[in-house]
Amino acid sequence: MLTPEEWTAVALSLRVAFWATFWSLPLAVLTAFVLARARFPGKSLLDGLVYLPLVLPKVVVGYLLLVSLGARGFLGQYLDAWFGIRLIFTTAGATVAAAVVSFPLTVNAIRLALEAVDRGLETAARTLGASRLDVFFSVTLPLMLPGILSGALLAIASALGEFGATITFVSNVEGQTRTIPLAIYSATHMPDGDAMALRLTLVSVVLALGSLLLASLVDRRIRVMIGRG
Repeated sequence: MLTPEEWTAVALSLRVAFWATFWSLPLAVLTAFVLARARFPGKSLLDGLVYLPLVLPKVVVGYLLLVSLGARGFLGQYLDAWFGIRLIFTTAGATVAAAVVSFPLTVNAIRLALEAVDRGLETAARTLGASRLDVFFSVTLPLMLPGILSGALLAIASALGEFGATITFVSNVEGQTRTIPLAIYSATHMPDGDAMALRLTLVSVVLALGSLLLASLVDRRIRVMIGRG
């Protein structure tokens, strides 16, 4: 049975993972569409920047967030002065860190789904008089839906396990930024924290495995539905 402190960490992790995915998903769809379909100078650079958080040490990602969006960061100071938005030591900051780290996974899943879309179907819809916008919503979007949902679930799984960027950017504040990984880290530094660390580790494994299995199940179901349609 989890203690109130552990339940707080679990609830915070779920909230951070959900909102990180919710806010980043539209941008991920747009980015995937641009990378898959557009041709422009500097595309390779944009491609590299999108996937950079995937290969950088997460502590480096957190530090970059700190120097850019921290209270004295070159963007963060203006967010604070103009809009009263402070991300440091807050749940919102933890959400931003999780969104940045999971963003490449979402983009990649959506991009792969988009590249698998039969362009002939889009062309046929255009010849029948459909506008580009109509083609996107009636043909392209339904066909790339498995990638969108799979990417969203992978992003949630990634956000649930995020540690390095979060602790570097927003520290380890109970009830605000102490998600499951940070709570496990804290427990390992307590004299009698082994039991707490084990319980939270089991919860983390269950949540991550559940997200991955759900992503696989949703992908298969939607592909079957599209195939029947």
